[in-house]
Amino acid sequence: MSDGSRTALTKSTFHFVAGLGSGVLSAVLLQPIDLLKTRVQQSGAHSLSAAIADIRAAPRLIPALWRGAVPSALRTGFGSAIYFTSLNAIRQSAARLSHPTTLTNPSSSSTSSSLPKLSNTSNLLAGALARSFAGLILMPLTVLKVRYESTLYAYTSLAGAARDIFAREGARGFFAGYGATAIRDAPYAGLYVVFYEQSKKRLSALFPQATTTTTTALSKEGARGGEMGLSRAAGINFTSGVVSGVVCSVVSNPFDAVKTRIQLQPGRYRNMVQGARRMVGEEGVRALWDGLALRMSRKAVSSALAWTVYEELIRRAEAGVGRRARNSL
Repeated sequence: MSDGSRTALTKSTFHFVAGLGSGVLSAVLLQPIDLLKTRVQQSGAHSLSAAIADIRAAPRLIPALWRGAVPSALRTGFGSAIYFTSLNAIRQSAARLSHPTTLTNPSSSSTSSSLPKLSNTSNLLAGALARSFAGLILMPLTVLKVRYESTLYAYTSLAGAARDIFAREGARGFFAGYGATAIRDAPYAGLYVVFYEQSKKRLSALFPQATTTTTTALSKEGARGGEMGLSRAAGINFTSGVVSGVVCSVVSNPFDAVKTRIQLQPGRYRNMVQGARRMVGEEGVRALWDGLALRMSRKAVSSALAWTVYEELIRRAEAGVGRRARNSL
């Protein structure tokens, strides 16, 4: 294997591991909010107060709040790993096509980003494509997670849930709601990357760094200077993630509400168009916005946390590789 191929493989591994770690962390920490969102969206008559009452009535509160945490962590963890790895590969390729002779080195930039810089259109398409790909691969876990969280099914284990879905609906049952999920996630992810990068750019300009912290400076100045630079970048990235998550959640919530109904009651809600019409016809337009506050808060924090942890891990990993390369000279 050539040095170039080995370096590319190492960087892809960095992105996969960083995405996995950030996804698992955000999924486990925010599982109670995701659980409540599923309960609220499962039917038009199920309010937040009713969902909270159901959970409080459980024999053990903590396990009840984190019901579905395992499939959620698996789905979000591996979903984030696949998404971030795919997104980085797509953005790197797009950057080379846009600038065939040079590829921007984000670590030397005055912004907080550790990722390639692209146009808004390229970011939109890259985010949408990467999310659609990751969503397709992780769809079976998504279906298991949603049904495990719901009160409409009395599953006691993931294996039992998988056997029941296959027996009732066949392999197709594991991909219930993918159309609505893709229509929800692709625009969400694309817009998120656009808003996230633009927000980082503007916040970096509003709050300039007193001294630019580059990879070389990190190795020369030691841990103290590096932590100051990373702290500023983390703050900008987290704030940008929250803002982007709130905006994109509002836009995509109707697709999320329909997707949840299809996954929970595929016989009643057959596809996105029929499901949306039925929800609006029986419950009014408000049904499309069920769980908005919960989803908005959960997505804003989880996306911000995942992207911040991901970028910090990538920044540290690449800085470590750079130091080892210089020391070997």
